[in-house]
Amino acid sequence: MIELTFLGLAVAAYLAYRFVRQRRRKALKQKPMPEEWRQILEQNMPLYRRLPEALRSELHGLIHVFLHDKRFYGFHGLEVTDEMRLTIAGHACLLLLNRSNDHYANFSSVYIYPSTFVGKHTTREGMLETVGKQARLGESWHRGPVLLAWDAVLHGAHDINDGHNVVLHEFAHKLDDADGRVDGAPILHQQSHYLSWARVMKKEFAELQKNAAAGIQTVMNHYGATNPAEFFAVLTETFYEKPRQLKAHHPELYAEMQKCFQVDPLSWHSNAAREAKAPGAD
Repeated sequence: MIELTFLGLAVAAYLAYRFVRQRRRKALKQKPMPEEWRQILEQNMPLYRRLPEALRSELHGLIHVFLHDKRFYGFHGLEVTDEMRLTIAGHACLLLLNRSNDHYANFSSVYIYPSTFVGKHTTREGMLETVGKQARLGESWHRGPVLLAWDAVLHGAHDINDGHNVVLHEFAHKLDDADGRVDGAPILHQQSHYLSWARVMKKEFAELQKNAAAGIQTVMNHYGATNPAEFFAVLTETFYEKPRQLKAHHPELYAEMQKCFQVDPLSWHSNAAREAKAPGAD
């Protein structure tokens, strides 16, 4: 009887916590975006400028929640600024648009380094495991923090067409990690999507591995051939930064990513291109 009472209290406490959290997040999502924050996003996030107004408004709310929930820490003497927090949060939350997930509930901290940092690198060959050190631009620890080199964040943010964005890459790993397994399979919107996802990803991953081994240039960076988890992270970068090439050369892959993220980055790029060609455009 006592155990049942404690169980009931625990359930009640959890439900109350969820209710309060949902109310807080709803309030955060309705907060206005300060003008100085908008300017940072305009400057450091070219995709922000291309978003339809409805998605831009949704992004503002997601950023408010992200900045409330996550803590940023600077290393090697780096002082964390609003520019760093907004630039990272903006790109991270881009992956949450139209997704009904739990706002990166699997971690709470972001570590920022001034530039390339040294991380632990583990390789396995049969029963042999080797641990060494390797220069890194970013890392995503399982159920732990995201680590980023600030100069790499800025470089990837400003060049929108190179298919390289360390923030998109590392936070794709966090989406992949949401179900407790980093295996290249994020949580999808419908159970029926998993069958086609697995079929297309298996085929495309094998093709990338084959092309990488042969040194054939591909739309995706060859680093995606490392393993399924890196394939999904590199694919996410490509989907948002090189949507036209991805859809032209890998239409099935693009369609699966559309179902996964519930957005069409190609339309954002196309709208920007039309505006640039319009009479009187700068």
